[in-house]
Amino acid sequence: MAHILGSSLPNIPWEDRPQGLQTPVWRYSSNPVIARNGNKRANSVFNSAIVPYQGGFAGVFRCDSLSISMDLFAGFSADGLHWQINDDPIRMEGADPEIAENEFRYDARITPLDGRYYVTWCNGYHGPTIGAAWTEDFKRFHQLENAFLPFNRNGVLFPEKINGMYMMASRPSDNGHTPFGDIYISQSPDMEFWGRHRFMMGTIKGNASAWQSTKIGAGPTPIKTDEGWLMIYHGVLTSCSGYVYRTGSALLDLEKPWKVLYRTKDYIMTPDAPYERMGDVPNVVFPCAALTDADTGRIAIYYGCADTVTGLAFTTVEELVQYTKTHSC
Repeated sequence: MAHILGSSLPNIPWEDRPQGLQTPVWRYSSNPVIARNGNKRANSVFNSAIVPYQGGFAGVFRCDSLSISMDLFAGFSADGLHWQINDDPIRMEGADPEIAENEFRYDARITPLDGRYYVTWCNGYHGPTIGAAWTEDFKRFHQLENAFLPFNRNGVLFPEKINGMYMMASRPSDNGHTPFGDIYISQSPDMEFWGRHRFMMGTIKGNASAWQSTKIGAGPTPIKTDEGWLMIYHGVLTSCSGYVYRTGSALLDLEKPWKVLYRTKDYIMTPDAPYERMGDVPNVVFPCAALTDADTGRIAIYYGCADTVTGLAFTTVEELVQYTKTHSC
């Protein structure tokens, strides 16, 4: 059996699998867990990051405003289900004035690392790149240098140094709604200078696994297991009516995480529920956060639905690892 190499989280949000369901991931029965009006000016709340914090939970949320500006907001919850999201966006401290001003901020991830909570997001600096900051209390945020040159999206840190180096997955892109995209790993000794770029995996062309034929991107912080790094990611198909975002999973080598051991040929989630199929951007499930409990192997996945609301889904490490291995490309 696969095991999570991590901490216990006895209060992880959880529902048992519905009877008769065969898929490795199942949805929270009261989805969406966060509605589109999450704070006073929100048009939508989606593609957000959540972590355990002080016996409850904290998060960094993408709240697009009533004017459809994209920004990040901190929020807190006692149970991971009921959230209070700040009305004012996060104000960064310590940033070089050259990068302190931004065109937009969206699609955050949070990674506990070195006793801090590191936040990465898509940051507007002459186009999209990967912004980075750290916080200890989700009140004061200290901005670091942008990790990469524009254009780049989906920057996701690994939760520990590997062979003495910080590791980040990302997807080089263009300045628009990128019609392509592969995942790379970059390394850094200090969270400022990034190099040693390595190709991890790309799209799959043709009919073999068409749901991930246009572009792919890393999702939540990778989960360390005794079988490898478990990475949940999104894949995109270009259909006759537009892009369709689905979710898959992969197992990566623990020492060289750009080496893919297994990768799902079949998706693990597809836009199926009404709140995933209908919204500001139809047909999107976009995972950004995963809570884990090492004692039970439970995993709770937070994901954006149709670029409008936030959903919650569940699986276990054993089910997802086995599915990844038995349904691999």
